[in-house]
Amino acid sequence: MEIIQYKYNQKGFSLIEMMVVVVILGLIVLGLVTFFTGGARSWMSGQSQLEAQRNARQAMDIMVREIREGDSITSGSNATSITVNYLTLGKSPVTYSLSLGTTTIKRGNIPLINNVLLNGEDIFQYYNSNGIEVTSPDSTVSKVNINLKVDVDDDGNPDITLNTDINLRNYGL
Repeated sequence: MEIIQYKYNQKGFSLIEMMVVVVILGLIVLGLVTFFTGGARSWMSGQSQLEAQRNARQAMDIMVREIREGDSITSGSNATSITVNYLTLGKSPVTYSLSLGTTTIKRGNIPLINNVLLNGEDIFQYYNSNGIEVTSPDSTVSKVNINLKVDVDDDGNPDITLNTDINLRNYGL
C-alpha cells in the first residue's frame, strides 16, 4: 500500500492576508479622497473669491470713471449714496446707492455689486477743494473717497476691501 502525502501550496495568500491588504488600501484611498476633496473645495472657494474680486473691481472702475467725469456731487445726507451731475457733458445725473437693509450697491435701479458691508463705516466720503471732509455733499465737493468692503462667503467679515480717491476733473468749470 502506498501512502500519499499532500504538499500544501505555499505560493498563494491566505484570507487573513487579503483582508489586511484590503483594509490598508481602503485607508490609503480614504486619505487620498479626503485630500483631493479638500483641495477641490479650496479651489472652488478661491474661484468664487476671485470672481467676486473681479466683479468688485469692475464695479469700482465704473463708479470711478463716472464720478471723475462729474461737475458736481449732490446727494442726501447719508454716506451710502451719491449723485453725480454732468453739466458740461450734457448727460443725465447718475446715482449710486446702497439702500438701508440691503447689501447691493445700485446704479439707478440696476444692481452693480452685491454683498457690500457697512460695518459702521461710510462708503462715500466727500472732500472740498481744501481737503476738508464735507458731511453733506453739495456743490463744494471736489474729491470723493469710495471705501468698499465685500463679503464673499457671507460670514459677516469683509473678504475684499477696495478704497480709492477720485478727483472731479470738471469741478469748477
